[in-house]
Amino acid sequence: MKLDNGIISIEIANQGAELKSAVRDGFEYMWCADEKYWAGTSPVLFPIVGSLKGKAYKLDGKVYKMNQHGFARDNEFELIHHDNNSATYVFKDNEETLKNYPFKFELIIKYTLINNIIKVDWTVKNKNDKVMSFSIGAHPAFNLKEGDNFFKFDTNNNIVYNQVDKNGLYDKNNVHTLMNDGYVKITDDMFDNGALIIENNQAKEVTICDKNKSAYLKVVFDTELFGLWSPAKMKAPFVCIEPWYGRGDGNDFEGELQNKDYIINLNSHESFNASYTIELL
Repeated sequence: MKLDNGIISIEIANQGAELKSAVRDGFEYMWCADEKYWAGTSPVLFPIVGSLKGKAYKLDGKVYKMNQHGFARDNEFELIHHDNNSATYVFKDNEETLKNYPFKFELIIKYTLINNIIKVDWTVKNKNDKVMSFSIGAHPAFNLKEGDNFFKFDTNNNIVYNQVDKNGLYDKNNVHTLMNDGYVKITDDMFDNGALIIENNQAKEVTICDKNKSAYLKVVFDTELFGLWSPAKMKAPFVCIEPWYGRGDGNDFEGELQNKDYIINLNSHESFNASYTIELL
């Protein structure tokens, strides 16, 4: 599906309802999914974000296997509505999903073009007669421009972040600080130890700036935490800005799914709604 409002144009794949392209004035903002670095562009992370301890979780005393970031990105969505400026997709539980995630659900993803902004809406519907536990997150990858690039946050405070251990699990003791003088240079070694996991509402906007510190892309969100990532030790020509409702298990986590940090426990037959925006500057 392609949408074009005369200012920006985007392309969306049915698999994962994944945003694959975003163009303004001839510049492609989205990473091209070259497997040399990373085969994704902007996968939706559902029903978990990050990794599970032992690649499994417990629910009502039973153990279920699930790969990193869940299964939504690997499945075909149905396009249920589109017009000149929007496209809406849905993915529902099926026989395969129920094997490792015993909940009935609908995941609805809507993309809307508003001038130079891409608005992404998520709706998760609990179709069960019980509480449904899940996480959801974004993982968009944006091309960097030639020369130096910088992050700019909507705060002048230093940014405190955690990282994962060798098993990809959140390590509460692995704490670092990005020194922020208004701009943070994106360096080749910034992601050598994995994603930067930034919690506690430290920022709600992340902008990427070029070598002249001119802004060319902004992501705005309302999540408590977000990730910054690029493949380790590869000098990849893109970075990901990832608003998350949830994150991977801590390396000391021993509870059930409903006890995970940041997990959403959605009441029976209710809906969860959230959104974020990508602004092409």
